[in-house]
Amino acid sequence: MHTPPRVLTVAGSDSGGGAGIQADLKTMLALGTHGMSVLTAVTAQNSLGVQGAWELPAEAVTAQFRSVVDDIGVQAVKTGMLSSPELVETVAGLLADVDAPVVVDPVGVSKHGDSLLAATALDAVRTKLLPTATVATPNLDEVAQLTGVQVREEADMRRAAAAVLAHGPRWALIKGGHLASSDEAVDLLTDGDQEHWLRAPRHDNRHTHGTGCTLASAIAARLAHGDTVPEAVTAAKEYVTGAIAAGFRLGGGIGPVDHGWRLR
Repeated sequence: MHTPPRVLTVAGSDSGGGAGIQADLKTMLALGTHGMSVLTAVTAQNSLGVQGAWELPAEAVTAQFRSVVDDIGVQAVKTGMLSSPELVETVAGLLADVDAPVVVDPVGVSKHGDSLLAATALDAVRTKLLPTATVATPNLDEVAQLTGVQVREEADMRRAAAAVLAHGPRWALIKGGHLASSDEAVDLLTDGDQEHWLRAPRHDNRHTHGTGCTLASAIAARLAHGDTVPEAVTAAKEYVTGAIAAGFRLGGGIGPVDHGWRLR
């Protein structure tokens, strides 16, 4: 009997199903892995934005994590919404004992502009969480939040990557999807030595909710399959590009990417 690779997401719930835990688990299934979850927060969320968020206690997060890891085990971990210093420090401490690749998506702001990370938690992300990461996947707004580096053009992405790597992740993936100056969605993956520029067509589709969660989960899924970091990120970028192209209208606002686009 075949057991698929096991991937754990530590993140918040999106009641609308487009991002967060829901997006992570859909992605993990689509990429042939068994997804498991540690819930860090519950949000009331739809296509129009986040109407409310309730953080879970650190003891509940710890209990979920130990329950899964001690019995089932993990071959990759992905982190998402960790809204407070206490949760960031708790999760960082748990990850320190895990012998598996870790993808850190330092979620700061939702697609609708809602803040998902307390300003007081930024220092804990820099000093506790990022050093646990095999790959950190900040977008340009999150790069600015964490490092102060403003990326206005493609040439700035190397400086941004260096600033992120200074906080300890083995690899930094700087996501340039918000660069309005480019006709392509350009990302830079680097460990400070190797450098990989990843380019994809920029699709004219506003329904992109969950892109960041989906990309980080896809990277974790491919790492669980045994890919190298460059292989995993390249495959994840291809998957997300297709999911964005197939993104669909849901509700009255920004719809989700289509996690099952390869199955349609």
